[in-house]
Amino acid sequence: MATATELVREYLETWADRDLQAAQRFLAPGFTMIYPGDARFTGLEELATQMARRYRSVRKRFERFDELAASDGTVVYCFGTLYGEFADGRSFDGVRFIDRFTVEHGRLVDHRVWNDLPR
Repeated sequence: MATATELVREYLETWADRDLQAAQRFLAPGFTMIYPGDARFTGLEELATQMARRYRSVRKRFERFDELAASDGTVVYCFGTLYGEFADGRSFDGVRFIDRFTVEHGRLVDHRVWNDLPR
Protein backbone atom coordinates (compact mmCIF):
# COMPACT_ATOMS: atom_id res chain seq x y z
CA MET A 1 0.00 0.00 0.00
CA ALA A 2 1.29 3.46 -0.90
CA THR A 3 2.15 5.96 1.81
CA ALA A 4 -0.03 9.05 2.08
CA THR A 5 2.77 11.11 0.50
CA GLU A 6 3.11 8.71 -2.43
CA LEU A 7 -0.66 8.81 -2.92
CA VAL A 8 -0.69 12.63 -2.95
CA ARG A 9 2.23 12.85 -5.36
CA GLU A 10 0.66 10.33 -7.75
CA TYR A 11 -2.66 12.20 -7.61
CA LEU A 12 -0.98 15.55 -8.32
CA GLU A 13 0.87 14.10 -11.31
CA THR A 14 -2.32 12.49 -12.64
CA TRP A 15 -4.26 15.73 -12.16
CA ALA A 16 -1.49 17.74 -13.89
CA ASP A 17 -1.85 15.44 -16.91
CA ARG A 18 -5.62 16.19 -16.78
CA ASP A 19 -6.47 12.51 -16.64
CA LEU A 20 -9.65 13.25 -14.72
CA GLN A 21 -10.92 9.68 -14.77
CA ALA A 22 -7.70 8.35 -13.22
CA ALA A 23 -7.49 11.26 -10.76
CA GLN A 24 -11.05 10.59 -9.58
CA ARG A 25 -9.97 7.18 -8.28
CA PHE A 26 -7.83 8.87 -5.60
CA LEU A 27 -10.77 10.75 -4.09
CA ALA A 28 -13.00 9.79 -1.18
CA PRO A 29 -16.75 10.38 -1.43
CA GLY A 30 -17.45 13.99 -0.45
CA PHE A 31 -13.97 15.19 -1.50
CA THR A 32 -13.67 19.00 -1.36
CA MET A 33 -11.14 21.50 -2.70
CA ILE A 34 -10.52 25.06 -1.54
CA TYR A 35 -8.39 27.28 -3.78
CA PRO A 36 -7.15 30.85 -3.21
CA GLY A 37 -9.90 33.42 -2.91
CA ASP A 38 -12.06 30.84 -1.10
CA ALA A 39 -12.98 29.17 -4.40
CA ARG A 40 -14.63 25.88 -3.45
CA PHE A 41 -15.01 22.84 -5.68
CA THR A 42 -16.40 19.35 -5.21
CA GLY A 43 -15.72 17.93 -8.68
CA LEU A 44 -12.62 17.69 -10.85
CA GLU A 45 -14.52 18.61 -14.02
CA GLU A 46 -15.76 21.80 -12.37
CA LEU A 47 -12.21 22.69 -11.32
CA ALA A 48 -10.74 21.86 -14.76
CA THR A 49 -13.34 24.08 -16.45
CA GLN A 50 -12.58 26.98 -14.11
CA MET A 51 -8.82 26.57 -14.55
CA ALA A 52 -9.12 26.45 -18.36
CA ARG A 53 -10.57 29.96 -18.23
CA ARG A 54 -7.43 31.29 -16.51
CA TYR A 55 -4.58 29.08 -17.72
CA ARG A 56 -3.36 27.38 -20.88
CA SER A 57 -1.17 25.21 -18.67
CA VAL A 58 -0.05 24.90 -15.05
CA ARG A 59 2.59 22.49 -13.76
CA LYS A 60 4.24 21.99 -10.37
CA ARG A 61 7.84 21.51 -9.33
CA PHE A 62 7.82 19.63 -6.04
CA GLU A 63 10.34 20.77 -3.43
CA ARG A 64 9.24 18.70 -0.45
CA PHE A 65 6.41 16.79 1.18
CA ASP A 66 5.67 16.77 4.92
CA GLU A 67 3.45 14.05 6.35
CA LEU A 68 1.94 13.93 9.83
CA ALA A 69 -0.61 11.88 11.68
CA ALA A 70 -3.84 13.68 12.62
CA SER A 71 -7.00 12.69 14.45
CA ASP A 72 -8.90 12.51 11.14
CA GLY A 73 -6.26 10.64 9.11
CA THR A 74 -2.90 11.68 7.70
CA VAL A 75 -2.14 15.23 6.63
CA VAL A 76 0.27 15.79 3.74
CA TYR A 77 1.72 19.18 2.85
CA CYS A 78 3.33 19.64 -0.55
CA PHE A 79 5.63 22.63 -1.12
CA GLY A 80 6.98 23.83 -4.44
CA THR A 81 6.68 26.24 -7.33
CA LEU A 82 4.30 26.61 -10.25
CA TYR A 83 5.07 27.36 -13.87
CA GLY A 84 2.91 27.66 -16.96
CA GLU A 85 0.93 30.06 -19.13
CA PHE A 86 -2.05 32.24 -18.46
CA ALA A 87 -4.95 32.06 -20.92
CA ASP A 88 -3.71 35.26 -22.60
CA GLY A 89 -0.32 33.66 -23.37
CA ARG A 90 1.76 35.32 -20.63
CA SER A 91 4.07 32.82 -18.97
CA PHE A 92 4.86 32.49 -15.28
CA ASP A 93 7.50 30.56 -13.35
CA GLY A 94 8.74 30.26 -9.78
CA VAL A 95 5.34 30.95 -8.18
CA ARG A 96 5.30 29.49 -4.66
CA PHE A 97 2.54 27.09 -3.63
CA ILE A 98 1.53 24.93 -0.70
CA ASP A 99 -1.04 22.14 -1.01
CA ARG A 100 -2.55 20.47 2.06
CA PHE A 101 -4.34 17.13 1.82
CA THR A 102 -6.13 14.96 4.34
CA VAL A 103 -5.81 11.24 3.56
CA GLU A 104 -8.11 8.65 5.15
CA HIS A 105 -8.18 4.93 4.32
CA GLY A 106 -6.04 5.42 1.20
CA ARG A 107 -8.23 8.19 -0.30
CA LEU A 108 -7.99 11.97 -0.46
CA VAL A 109 -10.64 13.66 1.66
CA ASP A 110 -9.79 17.30 1.01
CA HIS A 111 -7.32 19.56 -0.76
CA ARG A 112 -6.50 23.13 0.24
CA VAL A 113 -4.33 25.31 -1.97
CA TRP A 114 -2.26 28.42 -1.25
CA ASN A 115 -0.16 30.16 -3.90
CA ASP A 116 1.23 33.51 -4.99
CA LEU A 117 -0.48 33.64 -8.39
CA PRO A 118 -2.24 36.96 -9.02
CA ARG A 119 -6.02 36.78 -8.95
